[in-house]
Amino acid sequence: MSETLDPLSDRACRMTHAYKTGIELRETLRDGACLRAAVSEVTIYMEHLEDSYPEWHPAPDSFRGMVRLFVYREITGDNYRTLETYQELAEPFGLDHVPDESVLSRTWRNRFDDGVREYVTVAAHFVVKEIHDHGPAVTAVRPKEEVTNSKPELADDDEQDESGGVEFSDEQIRRTTRLARDHGFDGFDSGRAKNASYEDVQFFELQTFMGMVGCGTAQGAARFQFRRGEEYGPHGDTHLRAVKQFEPEALIEGFDQASDRLLSAIASEVSFRRPVTAAIDITTIPYYGDVEGMSMVSGMQGEEERAFKFATLSIVGENIPLVLSVEPIRESSAWDRNPPNQIHRVVRRLVQRAKEHVPVETVLCDREFDSKRVYQTLSNLGVNYLIPTRINNTEREVIETMDADGQGVAVESASVHLESGSHSMQFLYMPSTSGEGTTVFATNLRVGPEEAESFCRRYSRRWQIENEYKSIKSDFLAKTSSKDYRVRLFYFVFAVLLYNIWRLTDFLLKAGVDGEMDYAPVLAAGECVEIVVSALIPPD
Repeated sequence: MSETLDPLSDRACRMTHAYKTGIELRETLRDGACLRAAVSEVTIYMEHLEDSYPEWHPAPDSFRGMVRLFVYREITGDNYRTLETYQELAEPFGLDHVPDESVLSRTWRNRFDDGVREYVTVAAHFVVKEIHDHGPAVTAVRPKEEVTNSKPELADDDEQDESGGVEFSDEQIRRTTRLARDHGFDGFDSGRAKNASYEDVQFFELQTFMGMVGCGTAQGAARFQFRRGEEYGPHGDTHLRAVKQFEPEALIEGFDQASDRLLSAIASEVSFRRPVTAAIDITTIPYYGDVEGMSMVSGMQGEEERAFKFATLSIVGENIPLVLSVEPIRESSAWDRNPPNQIHRVVRRLVQRAKEHVPVETVLCDREFDSKRVYQTLSNLGVNYLIPTRINNTEREVIETMDADGQGVAVESASVHLESGSHSMQFLYMPSTSGEGTTVFATNLRVGPEEAESFCRRYSRRWQIENEYKSIKSDFLAKTSSKDYRVRLFYFVFAVLLYNIWRLTDFLLKAGVDGEMDYAPVLAAGECVEIVVSALIPPD
């Protein structure tokens, strides 16, 4: 059933004004005006638009001018970084200058409320559809399918399966994937000269293509050039040189910024605003070759095995399995002079960055993080933890006493005292999920024996991490034989970004459907691969 509005309501008036703005733009374009001139002259009806910034707010940009700028952006589909370079738009739109990408992002998220965003979107998307349906041709207008609001055809309730499965239209999937992709690239900046032969986004597009078709740099660059044209994409060696210009710290910062923009697309979702459970884990990328001078290569359990190691913090649970932060691991090895690895510092950096995006309630780690310094670090950060511990003599004595008394579950109180602080904690003893022996968990929450077993079941949520790493490596990680750590880090971080784009796309699709969301994606990674690649490469 179509939505009905009270004709006298603010929203009804606002929608009427939005269409009037769109109609005026369409007519001006039909008269032969360029898009910039049309947007600069169009009437912006302010009666039902509210500036969310108070009068004392230091933002210097005209509210009406910013509305014009975002109408232009919605018609063209330009990302914030591209829009920032169009300083020639400032004067005709009534602005002193076009703000940088961070201000543009905050304006859309914070300064514009739902009503303003709806006004901008309705007016702009009306123009896009009209131009493609009835002309005239305007090169700056984005493709129609990016704004087509076609709803999926749902099966009748009695025809849906028990999981409540829903099918989504191709247009809806394509539009949502492109939205996530456009948000994802904006966080990275190589710092290359403005007059460089290729823009950063062209390297990002090539990297995306390589990760999604599963090939190496040379082959991927050749295939990409074959499809896009030799002048469009860089050669393989040019790509590698550009990748090496990303310093590790800048790359991690770029990932954080990209994550912030991806997450802004779902910041209004209630399930996303609730405190989350996060999991920290370490994954390895095998390394083959000489280790001399390779300070970021770590040894493995096998005598001859070597690998690059990366720690990640991910949301786990039912709704949004996203990687929130990435941290390289630099361990002390026989072939270098690295100081001993301070794993608690890795944990602190991961959690601090994650808390900039979401409220973190509980952190789950594996035994590799069993350390009093890790416990205290998490306590200092104000989060709960649940970590399985190694079985030492003290634990063995407790387990022997439990066996003698016929106890299946026990709780032992303890405390941590370090130079960085102290806190009370507990060790929870319970039957192993494998059915053999006893597992011991450390936590800073007060848990009684009667609830300890059910409380520790939440640790099973970490199984999602295994699927996550498998997907990152098999679906999104480009191949490379490079020994340069900068290349390896860039490839891994970008694979994680593509994974996040997939999961965000899936979340956005499910967010429009009533009912409980579950972990299983409705959009397979392979489908996301095809859609993003099709967005990168025009049809023949």
